[in-house]
Amino acid sequence: MTQEVQLDPSADDIAKEVAAAIVAHKLPPGTRLREEALARVYKVSRTKIRAALLMLSKDKLINIVPDKGAFVSKPDANEAREVYAVRRILEAALAKEFVANATAADYRRIDAHLAEERRALESGDVQRRNHLLGHFHILLAEAVGNSVLTGMLRELSARSAVITVLYQSSHDASCSSQEHHAFIEAARAGDTKRACALMDEHLEHVQTALNFTDANHAGGDLVTALLS
Repeated sequence: MTQEVQLDPSADDIAKEVAAAIVAHKLPPGTRLREEALARVYKVSRTKIRAALLMLSKDKLINIVPDKGAFVSKPDANEAREVYAVRRILEAALAKEFVANATAADYRRIDAHLAEERRALESGDVQRRNHLLGHFHILLAEAVGNSVLTGMLRELSARSAVITVLYQSSHDASCSSQEHHAFIEAARAGDTKRACALMDEHLEHVQTALNFTDANHAGGDLVTALLS
């Protein structure tokens, strides 16, 4: 793709764009994020790049290793389990609030999103599929209207995206989409108890289906990933 860079982007702008590339799996786990490459891409100083990398490190999307550089995180099995344990607690509350507050417009938006999920699965577009599967949960939070919860889920969803590119299979991704449909149908029917149970089961299924013995630890050059 052709990279269009805004004039004099802030460190926050750069961090958000690199985070989006990680979530979209354009930057696989283990990829080294070279300061000089980023500085050339964004036409900014390495000082600004370091500030952006520090932001990404605080969100656990990258690891900064002294004397070696910054690398896209490669979460282990224990970290993956911890992320999903926290998500199950937060999203149980989210499910309840969604059933109580979702509007007809929210359901139309999510129905359109679910149709996109299905098209991505059928086309075999792994990057788009994984992005959409994660963004489904953000849409629920946005419908509820709790900005704090939405922010927390954005961070957890980004960390989950790194986990899924390592450990999730195509079959499991298809099951996730089906479970999204089932949750929405229960919510549309006003069945709060069932919707909450389905959300918890969904996240449990995602976690337990992760394959920690055959992970894809692909890496890549930042400039190639962003500019190809």
